[in-house]
Amino acid sequence: MQKTLISLGAWILLGWAVGEWINPTTGWFVLTAGLLGMILVSGAQLSQIRKWVLHIHTPPPPSVGPWDEILAPIYRQLRKDRLEIEELNRHVAGIMLAAEALPDGAITLNEEMLVTWCNKTATEHTGLNLETDRGFSIFNILRAPEFHEYAQQSKWPEPLLLHLVRNDQNRAILVQLTPYGIGQYLIVTRDVTQLEKLETTRKDFVANVSHELRTPLTVLVGFLETLQSIPAEHIEPEQREHYLTLMIDQAQRMQAIVADLLTLSTLESSPSVSGEPVNMAEIIHTALNQARILSKDQHVFVENIADDLYIQGNASELASAVSNLLTNAVRYTPKDGTITVSWYLTESGRAHYSVQDTGIGVAAQDIPRLTERFYRVDRGRSRATGGTGLGLAITKHVAMRHNAELTINSRLGAGSLFTLAFPPSRLVVPGNQ
Repeated sequence: MQKTLISLGAWILLGWAVGEWINPTTGWFVLTAGLLGMILVSGAQLSQIRKWVLHIHTPPPPSVGPWDEILAPIYRQLRKDRLEIEELNRHVAGIMLAAEALPDGAITLNEEMLVTWCNKTATEHTGLNLETDRGFSIFNILRAPEFHEYAQQSKWPEPLLLHLVRNDQNRAILVQLTPYGIGQYLIVTRDVTQLEKLETTRKDFVANVSHELRTPLTVLVGFLETLQSIPAEHIEPEQREHYLTLMIDQAQRMQAIVADLLTLSTLESSPSVSGEPVNMAEIIHTALNQARILSKDQHVFVENIADDLYIQGNASELASAVSNLLTNAVRYTPKDGTITVSWYLTESGRAHYSVQDTGIGVAAQDIPRLTERFYRVDRGRSRATGGTGLGLAITKHVAMRHNAELTINSRLGAGSLFTLAFPPSRLVVPGNQ
């Protein structure tokens, strides 16, 4: 405005001077021409400003006369606001990326419980598809009656456990509903399927340990009470010897269970070590001699053992795994059955220890659970054979500590094949051990 007034004053002064110097008519002409020129210049400047407004995020025209004082602060403020918006957008994008990366699911709802957004984890947990389910009621996605009842509460201090079926698998999903903002709700979902399985396994383990130890303890206490209640002179020496033999058997059974439990605990708690070169052939031959004693010449043993194949590992742990597989084969193979023991190098460079038998076999539905502690396909038969129910669990842990894989192939009534496959990284070059 100040520039405009100065220009106007200058033209008036110039017009007056010309009028005094030449004549008044010429002075008015000069003033009129000056004012017309100012109007034309202002029109041109306004035209530039109008073009700039169409692209307001670009710098304003370099010189628009008196409008510079107005446009400059407007542009500075616009630029500042634009930078703040960009920064906010980056923060929002970061928050959305973080929400997508959350291990827990997140679903946002409006005041009518309609879905407005969810992350990828929530999609995996609930099957919600944001493209097709946005704007639909959450009760159309989570149809469990217990969730409907849970959501109708005024407060949600505790989460709700839902059991949903996703991809033909049962999954345990913990759901927590909470309000946020104004009339908005957030659902957080967490997959606790594995935790639930672990808890079930823990409870089964405690129950199984109690059951396995209670049986021999009951036998021991029974015989002790019998010996205590009957005068010594009324028990025949042969009968007393029989009682003592049975008591020793039960005590040894408990001792075996405790020993295997301690072995498992050691395998789980101690760190894995690279170990030293182990002569597997020697360990297998030792285990075979023990298996033949256990077999009492009732089985046919076939050997296919490479004597020069060494691996890096812990000899005592490997001996336990080798012995467990052989002992199981003897216990579950009927008389005159064949047990084939192999230790060889495969074409892929892996070392395989396998025990194949012609025994009773295992049903397909039981195979995945064979390595669980105390899991028995036939409890009565297992106890009769003298097993503790922990051998395969120990073998699995030994395999894991040696980067090996335990595979089980079996058919009910047609025998079984148990294989420990060691990776090439565990092999020791012959002659360097």
